[in-house]
Amino acid sequence: MSTPVSIVLVHGGFVDGSGWQGVHNILKRDGFDVVVVQNPTVSLADDVAVTKRAIAAAKYPVVLVGHSYGGVVISEAGNDPKVRSLVYVAAFVPDAGESVETLIANPAPGAPVPPILPPEDGFLKLDNARFADSFAADVDPDTAQFMADSQVPWGVDALAGKVSVPAWKSKPSHYLVASDDRMIPPPAQRAMAERAGAQVAETQGSHAVYVSRPEDVAALIERAAQLIK
Repeated sequence: MSTPVSIVLVHGGFVDGSGWQGVHNILKRDGFDVVVVQNPTVSLADDVAVTKRAIAAAKYPVVLVGHSYGGVVISEAGNDPKVRSLVYVAAFVPDAGESVETLIANPAPGAPVPPILPPEDGFLKLDNARFADSFAADVDPDTAQFMADSQVPWGVDALAGKVSVPAWKSKPSHYLVASDDRMIPPPAQRAMAERAGAQVAETQGSHAVYVSRPEDVAALIERAAQLIK
């Protein structure tokens, strides 16, 4: 690569950064500086602040990657001048004034309904018994069960957090559609990617495509990095 690049990986709701291990290992093998963010997912403002600290810690210009709710985080944090490109992985891509809450408010008829349990003390979790089928259907059963059992409660305030100025309006973006996703319907993914003018790739995969198909995810990230000058 003519320009050294850092990759900053941002996880979504209900999970933590450990799910990026397969993608991380491929990127490190291929010579990239990689930072994995560990967001508390209590509020969007907190997650943006944590992500900005990770961007500051990166050695080189940044390709900022977000999965699921992480797409909201990178849309706000990506305005950092060190960020050169955005990569959305089965992610939400909000416009100004939008949040996860607004983006999921009117699901398409017949779309799968994620098994989100009623909030407790301001936090959400997925039904453990239905986690694998909805979130990680193509992940090996032991790993999917561990992901279910190690869920990170997702703050209702984080879902309501609205983006001010979306970074995709001023920076190049890429989107990986997971065609078997049962959390964010693939048609919604395609529509958000098109609205953002993202370069789109598509692969078979569940919502946890970053776990089940790390090679596909890393390949898109590396393509984005190759375009940085």
